[in-house]
Amino acid sequence: MESCKADLVLRNCHAVTLDARRPHGSTIYARDGRILKVSSKVIERGLASPFAQVIDCKGKTVIPAFHDAHCHIVAYAESLLNISLGPDCVNSIEDIVLKIRQAAATTPPGQWIRCSGYNKFYLAEKRHPTRNDLDRATTSHPIKLTHRSGHAHVLNTPAMSLAGIHNESEEPPGCMIERDLETGLPNGLLYGMGAYLSNAIPAVGSDELDSAVKKTGQTLLSLGITTVQDASPGNGLARWNQFLNWKRRGIFPPRTILMFGVDEAQGLPLEDRETGLASGAVKIMLDEVRGCLNPTPDELNRLAWDIHSRGLQMAIHAVEEPTVAAAVHALSYALRELPDKTRRHRIEHCSICNLPTARQLRRLGSIVVTNPAFIFYSGERYLSTVSQRQLRHLYALNTMLKAGLKPAAGSDAPIAPPDPLKGIYAAVTRRAETGRQMLKGEAVSVIDALRLYTTNAAWSCFKEKESGSISKGKYADLAVLSDDPFQVDPQGLKNIKVEMTVLAGKVVYDRIS
Repeated sequence: MESCKADLVLRNCHAVTLDARRPHGSTIYARDGRILKVSSKVIERGLASPFAQVIDCKGKTVIPAFHDAHCHIVAYAESLLNISLGPDCVNSIEDIVLKIRQAAATTPPGQWIRCSGYNKFYLAEKRHPTRNDLDRATTSHPIKLTHRSGHAHVLNTPAMSLAGIHNESEEPPGCMIERDLETGLPNGLLYGMGAYLSNAIPAVGSDELDSAVKKTGQTLLSLGITTVQDASPGNGLARWNQFLNWKRRGIFPPRTILMFGVDEAQGLPLEDRETGLASGAVKIMLDEVRGCLNPTPDELNRLAWDIHSRGLQMAIHAVEEPTVAAAVHALSYALRELPDKTRRHRIEHCSICNLPTARQLRRLGSIVVTNPAFIFYSGERYLSTVSQRQLRHLYALNTMLKAGLKPAAGSDAPIAPPDPLKGIYAAVTRRAETGRQMLKGEAVSVIDALRLYTTNAAWSCFKEKESGSISKGKYADLAVLSDDPFQVDPQGLKNIKVEMTVLAGKVVYDRIS
């Protein structure tokens, strides 16, 4: 019957399936959005419908589409609406002042000016801007400046007033309001107060946000990304409904798994079969502020136990060495009280990971979702600011693999651009954007780097039966590459482009035709 035949055929390709049963092929058949067969023959007679879309890949490499296991979609979309202050745009605080002053000249007084992407390491002054700096740009507009990490913000005087931050303001738990050393007055620099500011500052208009989210989806598809896990700790039912609306209107096509914050995790898990939107892990933010952990170790253990005992997966944000150690301890505590290694609890980032830590995580059945692209985009800063003792274990992918872990990778966008091929390049070469190399012994093979963004990413959210490889019955989510990553010189990995992206058997991005 025609309904049983392929409606999409990719022929004359070099298929790298990441399926051990059939690792390679030259023709891919799909039907109703799923893989029907991978064949080594040119065309198998009778397998394709006469009405099938047949794509000649002209010998190009086809891989499973990429899966970004940790990103922040709304924050990335909003960053597209902000004034960019990344290292490619500004070199100093004076440059920042000038760019804001120029924006203020064409912005109605009283309207917010939002900027993002600055990094003090790349500024000539080697410091954060303050409200005094921003006041020099304008006091007729409230200004919100977001650090590249997303964990620090700078406000000018009008913005501080509107946000309710004044001389007597108390710091929310786990947050810090930096103050002038001489006067004791807030200097505009705020740490860990993103959630507070999101409630105190007017949100971006819905039409603007819809447009930016649509552009974000198109960008991801152009990079071969068809699945994302949004790891924003503020996610809850309101954000779920917002994504549901975007998906039903076709604004954001990539498959989406939403993590939920610990305060929003009642009623999980959720799934909408019509759109494919699904809930994922429960996100716990664990930071070190002024040498103290937030939440405290006891509170972290309580949270871990609560999530684990409810049969949910947890994802603990842990970057610094003490937070990673506390996260591992909390996982150990929960599993000791209720043994169950099938939950695949996660540590997000796990920037410092030595072999004993990796082995302990393996024993706990846990997963690391890390960010190899940070080596590319921030390698120079790491080489200049991270101690040699910690540098030896920074984004230690090879150590994780040796310990038997299945690490996955995410961009953490907008912290870094969401280009998986830059992350693959960094994982294989351990080189920064400038070419300097960091911890060569932690380099991994191309196949292992590719798995970070495909099979392992699917494993990290229990989607391995549906995606991650080009296998019969799995989603026909595919990426056609400009070059074969297994044949190019490792230095050329960062220059590979996605030529075509297929989502659920439909071409959603095309540079070939």
